[in-house]
Order: sequence, then C-alpha cells, then structure tokens
Amino acid sequence: MADFKKLITFIQSWEGGFVDDPLDKGNATNMGVTIATFRQHFGKERTVDDLKALSQEQWWYIFRVGYWNRWKADGINSQSVADILVDWLWMSGAWGIIIPQRILGVADDGIAGPITLAAVNAARPGKLFREIKEARVKYYDDIIVDTPSNKRFRDGWMNRLNEMEYRRG
Repeated sequence: MADFKKLITFIQSWEGGFVDDPLDKGNATNMGVTIATFRQHFGKERTVDDLKALSQEQWWYIFRVGYWNRWKADGINSQSVADILVDWLWMSGAWGIIIPQRILGVADDGIAGPITLAAVNAARPGKLFREIKEARVKYYDDIIVDTPSNKRFRDGWMNRLNEMEYRRG
C-alpha cells in the first residue's frame, strides 16, 4: 500500500514560500496551499497574513486530509500511481480525480470512492501511470488554450510532472 510520507518530500521540493501572482488563479499561495484551501480547512475568516504564517503542522494536515485522504491513497497498491494521482489533485483540484476516473471508465464524479479505488487497483499500474501522465500533459495544454497567459507556467508544470517516474512495487 502507498505511504503518504513518500510523497511529501517530492511535493515540498516543488513548492516554495509565499507568492501572490496576479496571473495565477490560485491567488495568494504559501507552500503550494492557496488561500481558498487554507480557509476551507481553518475557517473562512482566515486572512492572507494567516496564510503567510502557515506552519508545517498545518501544511501536513492540509496535505493529508485534503489530498492524500481525499484520494483514499492509503488504499492504492502502487506508490507511483498514488503519487501521480495525489500530486495531480494537489495541482489541479477535483480534475485530479475526475480525469483519472474517465481513464478508468468509472463515474467521473470527483469522489474517490470504493468503485474508483477498486478500478485503480485493478488496472495495470505501469500502464495507468503512463495514461495519467499523458492526460496531465493534455490537461495543461488545454489550460493554456483556454487561458494563454498560463503558458508561462507550462515549463514548471512539465518539469514537475517529468520528475515523476513509475517504479514497481
């Protein structure tokens, strides 16, 4: 079974400190946590200054509850598949569940329930990993078609994705 601790180092290596880029739809972000996500977990009254003070404990909580557990990744047999799925959810919200559900041929409701989890584990992990990776590339390219100003983020998105490799076991 997959272990969330194995993905944390990867994600944190790609997430910097506080940024508030007007061209980034995530708005104010710290360590990869958007202000909207921060408020979802710690209260809608939270401010950007609160986000700037995001602690490692808060980050871990958000990662575990909001992303790892949302994918029910403890129940995924392949660490590589769990990693690429949870990272996509982290980067893109519900699309990181919906598009993989389409690949798997299950209802694309954005909820990683028992049917989705069973389909993940029934798939050949190496093949599924490659299909997810290809779908992420298409997803990024579609974002750029819809919002051309996002082209400046593509190299970073691709570098991050290309660092993910399938490993048996």
